[in-house]
Amino acid sequence: MHFEADHIYHVYNRGNNKVRIFFTRANYLFLLKKIKNEWLAYSDILAYCLMPNHFHFMLLAKPEGCVLIKQQGQLSHLQVLSKTIGKTLSSYTQAINIQNKTTGTLFQKKTKAKCLTDISFEYDQQDYLTNCFYYIHNNPLEARIVNELQDWEYSSWSDYYGLRQGTLCKKEIIRNRAGFTDMGFRNNQPIIDKKVIEHIW
Repeated sequence: MHFEADHIYHVYNRGNNKVRIFFTRANYLFLLKKIKNEWLAYSDILAYCLMPNHFHFMLLAKPEGCVLIKQQGQLSHLQVLSKTIGKTLSSYTQAINIQNKTTGTLFQKKTKAKCLTDISFEYDQQDYLTNCFYYIHNNPLEARIVNELQDWEYSSWSDYYGLRQGTLCKKEIIRNRAGFTDMGFRNNQPIIDKKVIEHIW
């Protein structure tokens, strides 16, 4: 992962070999608490969705997160935010292994970070931001886990639609950067341009 300050990224990973990464409600809440405590010094979270075997975050990289880490007195290629994300997932894995009496890797080796605000394509920046925002929140419906988005507790959808007063997401940033005039839903279904989605993965 490589981050540049003031750019927005789609960050995602899934269970190794597509295995589950969340087993109880407490697991979901535990990871969200860790992210709140560990990532916010280096990024602003704009949207998220935790699914049984994968996760999505939309985040804005802060300058503090883009600083290169020194190793043995020399700058490495590793940035503070990248290292922090890796440490969070590693410690979460350790907790799950203890819980489940298992060993080994829980997540796929590399967490992906796709920049949404430095795109060379026929669509403009707002297209990428709005489509990624809707795509992230639509995951539970797409997976047929729920019939209504508000029934999925582990995403930021309820915060944006006034059903919950969550404090993890900086809602004003994505509203301003994406130029939302409405929230882009019809009949509880996000309006998504699949051609744009192909280019944010």
